[in-house]
Amino acid sequence: MSLATSYGFLILAVVLGVTSNSFAKSAEGFTLLFPSIITGITIVLCMYALSMVMKNIPMGITYASFAGLTIISTVIVGIIRFNQMPNLYSIIGLGLIIIGVLMVNLLGNN
Repeated sequence: MSLATSYGFLILAVVLGVTSNSFAKSAEGFTLLFPSIITGITIVLCMYALSMVMKNIPMGITYASFAGLTIISTVIVGIIRFNQMPNLYSIIGLGLIIIGVLMVNLLGNN
């Protein structure tokens, strides 16, 4: 598998992770059947996609990238779908996460 394919699987894992987080919020403590089922399916598929990424990209780099990108994307979904606006300190922290993900991917392999 090529490096580009691995990053494609990473993007897929992030999308599935954000989908899982969003449906977990909608499941209301897993009391609603449909969102609960979608949450379970997407988290399993997310873990599969991450395992594919780790064939070519080291585990630490994979998980740091996945976690950071999933956090940022989940915040964006929270803003759009649930009207959850982060405060100034949250925005600063999210900016630091973005810087961290870029550092790990661009400078971490040297």
